[in-house]
Amino acid sequence: MTYSSGQLIQATDYNTFAGNTTAGLNRVWSTGSGDAGWGQTDIATVSVAATVTATNWATLVNNLATTGTQTGTTLTARTAPVTGNLIAILANVSTDITSVTTNRGNAAASGTEYGTFSGTTSKTTGTGSGQSAWTITFTHTVTFPSADQARYFWNAGGIVRLKYGKSSTGTDADPDWNTFSGLCGTINLTGRVNGADQTIAGQVYTGTTRIGGTGGTQTTLTTTTGWYNLTGSPTTIFQLNDTVSPYSTNFIRTQATATSSTVLTLVTVWSDDGTSGAGTTANITGGTGVASPATAIGAATAPTTLVTYLPPSTASLSNTWGTPTIAASVA
Repeated sequence: MTYSSGQLIQATDYNTFAGNTTAGLNRVWSTGSGDAGWGQTDIATVSVAATVTATNWATLVNNLATTGTQTGTTLTARTAPVTGNLIAILANVSTDITSVTTNRGNAAASGTEYGTFSGTTSKTTGTGSGQSAWTITFTHTVTFPSADQARYFWNAGGIVRLKYGKSSTGTDADPDWNTFSGLCGTINLTGRVNGADQTIAGQVYTGTTRIGGTGGTQTTLTTTTGWYNLTGSPTTIFQLNDTVSPYSTNFIRTQATATSSTVLTLVTVWSDDGTSGAGTTANITGGTGVASPATAIGAATAPTTLVTYLPPSTASLSNTWGTPTIAASVA
C-alpha cells in the first residue's frame, strides 16, 4: 500500500479500505459473507484510472464512524473531507477498520422485542394420569426471509429468547412444576459472531446465555454454542433438572437445530417420569394459554414455553434482516 503522508492517494489504497476483503469496511458494513456483513448499502470502490474524490472519502469516513457507534468501538476522531478542500492523510484508518471488524458482533443497543407468533405455545389441557410418566413437547420455528437476512440478523446483534413458566393448580404435582419451571430464567441464543462473546446493549452473550435463572440442577448449558455453531442435527443447548426429592429426574430441555440457512428450530421437552411421593400423583393441570403477540408469559397459567426475539437496533443501521416469523406448536 502506498497510502502515506505526502503521497498521492491511489485508487488501490482507497479500495483496500472500502472493499469486501479482510482489510475492507464493506466486509462488515455491506454484504460480507458468513458471520461478517450487516447488509448495508455497499461503499463504492473506485476504478484504477479514476480520481478518489472527497465524496468517496466522506462516505468511507462516515460509515466507519457509524460502524464504531454500532459496535461500541472507540475510533480515531476524524472529519469527513469536503469537496473543494485539500484532502489530508487520515490517520489510523486501517487500524480502525481492523478494530470494528474484530468487534463486529457487538451492538450498542437492541431493537424492540418481537413476540408475534402463529400456532400454540401453551399446553392448556391437563397432562399425565396418576403416577404415569409424561412429556410435553413444545416446537418453535424461527424463519428468516432469506439466508443473507438471517446472517444480517445474527451479525448485527439479533437475539432469540426462550421463556418458561406455569402457575395452574389443582393436582399434587402442580406446585412443584410451578416452582421448577420458574427456575429456568431466560435462555438467549445469539450468533456467536467471530467465534467470540458478544456485548449487546451492555449485556455479554456467550452464544447460549442463561439470564435470571437460579436453582435447579443445570445439567447442560452450551455457553459457547450460537447460531453459527448449530448444524442440521439437534444440539441440546439447555437442560435443567428438578432438585426437589423425589422429582430430581424431572427436567426441562431445549434442543436447537439449524434446520436450514433460514430456519432455526427449537424443541423444548418438559418431562416427568411419574416418580412421586406415596399417595400422590404426577399429572399436572393445563390452564389459560399465552396469546399472540406476547413477550412475557404474564397472567397465563398453563405450561408454556415462549419464544421471542430481539432484532438488531436500527439506531445506526437500516433494517436489512426483515421480519423473521415465529411458529409454535405443542404436543
